[in-house]
Amino acid sequence: MEQFPNHELEYAVDDYYDITDFEDENDSPRIGSSSMDDDSADSDFEDDFELNNPMTDTSALEVKKGKDIQGIPWERLNFTREEYRESRLKQYKNYESLSLCREDLEKECKKVEKGHNFYDFQFNTRLVKSTIVHFQLRNLLWATSKHDVYLTQNYSVMHWSSMLRKSKEVINVAKPIVPTLDSPGSLAQTLSRVQISTMTVKDNLMVAGGFQGEVMCKYLNQPGVAFCTKVATDENAITNSVDVYHNPSGAMRVITANNDAQVRVLDGGNFSCLNRFTFPWSVNNISASPDGKLLAVLGDSPECLLADAQSGKVVSNLKGHLDYSFASAWHPDGNILATGNQDTTCRLWDIRNLSESVHVLKGRMGAIRALRFTSDGRFLAMAEPADFVHVFDTRSDYAAGQEIDLFGEIAGISFSPDADALFVGVSDRTYGSLLEFNRKSYDSYLSCIF
Repeated sequence: MEQFPNHELEYAVDDYYDITDFEDENDSPRIGSSSMDDDSADSDFEDDFELNNPMTDTSALEVKKGKDIQGIPWERLNFTREEYRESRLKQYKNYESLSLCREDLEKECKKVEKGHNFYDFQFNTRLVKSTIVHFQLRNLLWATSKHDVYLTQNYSVMHWSSMLRKSKEVINVAKPIVPTLDSPGSLAQTLSRVQISTMTVKDNLMVAGGFQGEVMCKYLNQPGVAFCTKVATDENAITNSVDVYHNPSGAMRVITANNDAQVRVLDGGNFSCLNRFTFPWSVNNISASPDGKLLAVLGDSPECLLADAQSGKVVSNLKGHLDYSFASAWHPDGNILATGNQDTTCRLWDIRNLSESVHVLKGRMGAIRALRFTSDGRFLAMAEPADFVHVFDTRSDYAAGQEIDLFGEIAGISFSPDADALFVGVSDRTYGSLLEFNRKSYDSYLSCIF
């Protein structure tokens, strides 16, 4: 993964994408400069609303009456939403680490019928907004139910209740964090001012990684942080990815992937380090198969690896991507693995035949930074760095899709465990928000009426 000094926590992504003032002298927006040094304005859209006022939120009813889902006042701007979208598509520059030939990539991509509507817009709140500390890492939002979402905001992890429409701070990592779990031989240590780079929430356990190699583990039903430490101390030690899974025996495991090319497996009870696996390159993303037997290992290489979760031994090399990979997700049946890459594609692999990918799904304008399957396996969500989230129907063999069109950097996506809700975190100083979409229920009584 790319390295750059991160002296400012808030919205480090802005330093890369350089999103400047909405209007320039030609009345057209400027998007996607590749400069990481120019401190520009933080939002394309300037708004004089009070951001701590619920009036800035947007409901489904308001959208039906014509309001923008993000509350952007297009009627007060010098161009339409359609004109700005066209300009954005033309001027956006996708970040690439490798300059491999991509002429034939389009030919491999599956033809998808867009325009479907699997998830309807439900609500958008600007009372919580995600913070991104590294422009390539976008796993910063998790839903534990259709009413409970956890996301990073500056030096805090926040809980948002979509039922109460209220937020609450869960962890403040600007202050010293003293681990509450005291076990013999524990590697736990006090941390402070952690810049959260990645996170996951599973089985009542929240795990967050930090920009300086930190890992923090907190049980949601207990006060304080159970365990925290620096698993890596190298200068180039950012924790890129974390996952929680159960091994074939049912024991909980916490796994971390770092820029020092190492993957560490921790006991989910006492958080002792059980295994450490070393790979040839920085590991950007790690995910365990549903049965806990395999690990998808992605990093600074066009190849993706499948490794044995117990030994770390590589059992297969997945070839086809043209750049570095940063996202992966397993279908609940364990047979399909999705991998997201900076070559703007997601590849789907059948682990029963890994000679080549079974499908290649194309993004609209940027790298694939986040991937999620619903718990029932019906849908796959795919997020680009900015503006677009795609939802594919797996029953159509990924041939039917929904495109969620918004404006802003995407910090993370998450389905609720029951697959009824999809949440999208948007990072922008003015229009940063949490978007909620609800799954269409064609068999419901209300749907029949309407």
